Amino acid sequence: MLADASVVRPVSRPSATRTLVCLGFCGGGTGPYRNWLGELDESTELALVCYPGREGRFAEDCATTWDELARDAAESVLRAADGRPYTLFGHSMGGWMAFDVAARLEADGAHAPDRLIVSACNAPDRGVTDRDRFPRIEDADGRLLEWMREIGLLPAYVLDDPDLSDMAVELMRADIVVRDSYRPTPGATVSMPVQVLHGEDDAVIEPAVAEQWGRCVRGELRVDALPGGHFYTQPLWEALPQHFAPREDPS
Repeated sequence: MLADASVVRPVSRPSATRTLVCLGFCGGGTGPYRNWLGELDESTELALVCYPGREGRFAEDCATTWDELARDAAESVLRAADGRPYTLFGHSMGGWMAFDVAARLEADGAHAPDRLIVSACNAPDRGVTDRDRFPRIEDADGRLLEWMREIGLLPAYVLDDPDLSDMAVELMRADIVVRDSYRPTPGATVSMPVQVLHGEDDAVIEPAVAEQWGRCVRGELRVDALPGGHFYTQPLWEALPQHFAPREDPS
């Protein structure tokens, strides 16, 4: 594995005192998070985890199971944090991955995040239900490409190139297979403060999302509904860190 390619730091901030570590969503990479750098002050470094099979890890095989990807992600998160206090963030499938990684690190007595922020995902202890299967493995290639276009995941030059479009669909399908293989660890919970963000119009999210996440969190839980759907609105997504709850410094 190319260890240096598993973590992308858009700008190195060696004097930063903490790190925001982000995990990708289904079919995504590090690109959707890179503009968040401008939303962070100089005390926070942005570190983006790159899953195998894409970007700088293109030569590696994609993970084929949830556990395989979670083990890889946990190792990458520790490298991304680099010993600093850190917030772990994940969107959609990445939200479940962030929860799973945080729970694994806590259980192992490793360097766990001091705050977990998950976005656009239901409580993980439910497992994968029909509501969570968005997009679906049985969706036609054209539908997957249209979905990726709608959410801004693919630039025009990719959509206009058949070979690049085929690669994008292949990666999306690989991630869907991993997502659909997820099985919750019975009784898994986390102790750090958790913030759950979701779009008011997101059809994926259960009405009882706050109650359900409460089963997974032993400490403080905050749930915030924001305008828009699964990816909110484009302006809101670009400035999503503005909606992260203020971190309380330990007394």
